Order: sequence, then C-alpha cells, then structure tokens
Amino acid sequence: MDEILPGVWHWTTTHDRWGIEVSSYYLGTERVLIDPRVPAEGLEWFDEHGPPEAALLTNRHHYRHAGRFAERFGTRVLVNRLGAQEFTAGEPVEFFAAGDALPGGVVSVPVGAICADETALHIPAHRALALADGLVRMPPDAPLGFVPDQLMYDPERTRRGLVDAYRRALELDWDTLLLAHGMPMVGDGARAVARVVAEHGGPY
Repeated sequence: MDEILPGVWHWTTTHDRWGIEVSSYYLGTERVLIDPRVPAEGLEWFDEHGPPEAALLTNRHHYRHAGRFAERFGTRVLVNRLGAQEFTAGEPVEFFAAGDALPGGVVSVPVGAICADETALHIPAHRALALADGLVRMPPDAPLGFVPDQLMYDPERTRRGLVDAYRRALELDWDTLLLAHGMPMVGDGARAVARVVAEHGGPY
C-alpha cells in the first residue's frame, strides 16, 4: 500500500484471469475505494485504516473483489447503470448515471466509446481523475497511451470517441491521474492526457 497523495492509497495486484498487474485506490478520509481488489496486506489493513463505506467502479468489468468488501464491511458498490447487464448473480451493486454526485464528493464523468458504461471519476478533494480502460500504461510504468487495438471493437472510431471524452475531462480541475491499468501519474496526469488528446485529436 503506497500513499501517493495525502489520504490517497494505491496498490497493485495480479489479475486472476489475465495475469497482468492492475491498480486499485482508497480515499482514506472519504472511505471510498476505486476499482478494488484485496491488497497483499489483506482486508485487515482496512480494519486499521478505516473500513471503506463505498466502492466506485469505473466500468462494469472492474467489480473485481468489491463483493468481498461488501461482505466484510457492508461497503456499498456503485457502478454506471449502463453496465447493469453484467450483474445477474445477485451482486450487491447500486447504479448511478453519468454526472451523478457519488460518495466522497466524487463526480461521475461520462466517457463511453470503448463501452457504454466507461466512466471517469473526478475527485475534486484530491485534484484527481480516475480512468477505466481507455488510457493505460502497459507495462505499468510505460508512457500513457490507448488500450491496444485488439481490445477495441472499432479502434479508429473508439479512439475518436475517447479523445472527445478526455478533451471534455481536461476542462475539469485536476492534475493527478489514477489509472486502472498502470501506475498513477501524480501531479502530471492532466498534462499527459492533454498530450494524447493533442496527438490524436488536434491541439487541446
């Protein structure tokens, strides 16, 4: 567990199915998880640092270990309602719409393009933005870029949609980028996103 900003914790785990490192986050003061998997320290870490009250998913595929937190701590699990079709086995989820205010003062920001429920999470208290699958760092410390083409249904169209969404996100006040796939970019995340937007969609 690495405290990357005051009160913002980051950790990585290996995805069971894909065998790649993925990132999770905890906003300690707000008691909010983002795309959670259980860290190496176990759920006991949260007994010491404060049990999470909510888990926010950046898309439906990032349910990950959210159910374990719900069972242990009664954590609410929230996901964009456009991904509701993923949850048919009684998972303890609640749904939000794009633009909704979420626990911890977080605001959902529509992204779409790569999937209908792709959502960014704006975290004003920490001047941060959490992204799902559109932009990644593979390997985890590589430069920021789009997810590989083979993971997009229509790569050219998807990239155009993502560029438009990220251009809108750059109008918000944030500088730290919290990635689901790749290490976070503390303090220079917005500049990195702006470079991608400029490279693929003209000047920001």
